[in-house]
Amino acid sequence: MHSQTHKTAATVGALVALLASAPPARAAGPRDVTADVLADRDVTLTGDTVVTVPAGTTTYDGVFRGEGTLTVRGTGTLVLTKDSDFTLPSTRQRVRILGGNHPRVTTTAADPPAVTVARGATLQYGDGGTTGLIGHFPYGTPAFRLNQDNIRVDGTLRLSLRSAYNLGTVSGSGLITQPRFLWGTWDLTSGPFAGVIDNGTQTNAGRPEYATSLPNVRKVLNQGTWTVDTPLGETVTQRMDFYQREYGSDINVQSRPGSKVILTGQYSWANQGGDMNPSLSDPALNWTPARKNVNKRGTNIKGANVQWGDGTTNRIFMPGTAKTVYINLLAARSRSLLTFAYNGPVTLGAPIGGGRFHDTLSAPGAGDIVIKGTKGNDVTFAAVQFYDGATTVEKGAVLRLGSGQPGGDGGLYTGGGHYRVVNDGSLVVDNTRTSLTLPRISGSGSFTQAGRATTTLTGGAVTYTGETTVERGTLALRGGATLAHSKGIRLTTTAARLDPGAAGLRVASSLSGKGTVAGAVVNDGVVAGGLSVAGDYTQSTKGELVLGARPLKVSGAVRLAGDLDLAAAGTRPARTVTVLDHQGGARTTGAFKGLKEGTRLQLADTTYRITYRGGDGNDVVLTTDTASATARVRSVGTPTARAAAPRPTDTAEGLGWWPYVLALGLLGGLAVTPALGMWGRRGGGGRHASGR
Repeated sequence: MHSQTHKTAATVGALVALLASAPPARAAGPRDVTADVLADRDVTLTGDTVVTVPAGTTTYDGVFRGEGTLTVRGTGTLVLTKDSDFTLPSTRQRVRILGGNHPRVTTTAADPPAVTVARGATLQYGDGGTTGLIGHFPYGTPAFRLNQDNIRVDGTLRLSLRSAYNLGTVSGSGLITQPRFLWGTWDLTSGPFAGVIDNGTQTNAGRPEYATSLPNVRKVLNQGTWTVDTPLGETVTQRMDFYQREYGSDINVQSRPGSKVILTGQYSWANQGGDMNPSLSDPALNWTPARKNVNKRGTNIKGANVQWGDGTTNRIFMPGTAKTVYINLLAARSRSLLTFAYNGPVTLGAPIGGGRFHDTLSAPGAGDIVIKGTKGNDVTFAAVQFYDGATTVEKGAVLRLGSGQPGGDGGLYTGGGHYRVVNDGSLVVDNTRTSLTLPRISGSGSFTQAGRATTTLTGGAVTYTGETTVERGTLALRGGATLAHSKGIRLTTTAARLDPGAAGLRVASSLSGKGTVAGAVVNDGVVAGGLSVAGDYTQSTKGELVLGARPLKVSGAVRLAGDLDLAAAGTRPARTVTVLDHQGGARTTGAFKGLKEGTRLQLADTTYRITYRGGDGNDVVLTTDTASATARVRSVGTPTARAAAPRPTDTAEGLGWWPYVLALGLLGGLAVTPALGMWGRRGGGGRHASGR
């Protein structure tokens, strides 16, 4: 059933469908008018009618009129050269028309088809001119003619028309094909059609007057332009896969304010399968230029809100590189928005620009990009992008600039007035050769430098609050950029390098790992050993140094204050523990809080003294106090008291070291007494511990 809803300034009209009574009993069989058609006589329908088309091509210069249905069957092709106008009998018509200033056509329960193309038969509308259509157009829809005569296509319907036309609601499972270069326009409305559409020139799959829903279409062979538009406030989802065989096809998407277009399939080259089953023998061919650019295809997003994927697939809509696909974001009524919503890794291998058709990079794209927070959404930009807008990474999503493979470097165009990165998920830079400069990064997400090429964060608007990780290559800070807002900095490998520039790095939260800071470090937070500082190291009274498996290496001046966490030393006792390897020539100045030169420390069962003149004369080193350590040797079976955090044993601050000695003594007594008692009852042979 075709129906119309309308929107006014105040209300949105609902579809009113008045179902008529059941149709009366039919005659014994349909009327066969094959002889009339072969003789080019006009046919007046008075009920159900069939034409059996013989093999070959039959051109019919007559017309069909009256009331009834028409079925075309047989093995040949029937070509209609004149427009025919007939309708279903009134007893089968169920539509009542609502008025309104801005009608929007919808289909809720289609009428039975007035025209049927049976399997094996071909019906052709037109012979390359402007006539040859079967249709009845009783509706006063402005700027759009809705066909009342629905059509079922189980065979082949060929649309050889240069005019604008509508087929009504389309059903069946066959092939609808429009030859190339006819420049006719097919307004494709909704329907349960489950076959293949071969668009040779121009198909409007939606307009402001109607939304196109084709949930069952198997594939679209797009040889021309497929245009998607929407009414106001409407979300339209098209789930089919698109294919192309020849250079020059594209998908244009437009939408009205408050509307959205969701495309969940894939737009691929086809090198096999014919019209009924277009397919690609190897998905990798989408990424490799073919002869005469026959696999180059594109999409133009014209002031629209478009989403690729719906969170249930990880097949990217436009697979390919700049040599095989083009993607344009354009402004029309408003700027465009493109959202990626996948459930797994996808790679965008082409730049998004704003040129005309394949001239993508002739102008920046006028729009914004969103990486939606769908579960598993992991998007790689393996090309340097050329849109001028914002890039938003939602919580739970990942955006990778660069694939980490040669030829797969990515990036963002930062010269546009709308540029910014809002990162609430994970932003990863993994370029092998192309260096990037990224200003204006905000959000609660994390940043990872993963590639060999240098990434530079610049300007005072680098304010993201997530963790910063450098896995490989260099992350540089310039133009006032800091990592003061980042909740932690990790240099996870020896190949990781953080270059803070002349301003140096001020650690407000934490700094850890195995890599190198290529500049001065001021520690107002927590720094872990194992790092190398190729510059001065200054620890303020707010700072803390945590001993790691390896010492902190510093090539410049060292100025110390604040805390020292030596918990790790107690788990791996050694005669000498290097806390800070000062590789410069100047002496180390200052001292950790409460740990002046020579202070004794009790770490588990070992007593150390701290010196700031160890190693080659200016290292911070812990050396064992031999006499104390010998007196405290215990057997492996004896419980050992371990302080939760190391404290100095020779200081005037607080209670000093004596409470820990008392605690060790008490625990030692509790451990020794039961052991001696058991040894006495058994007559010898137990474990023991020496004590004071």
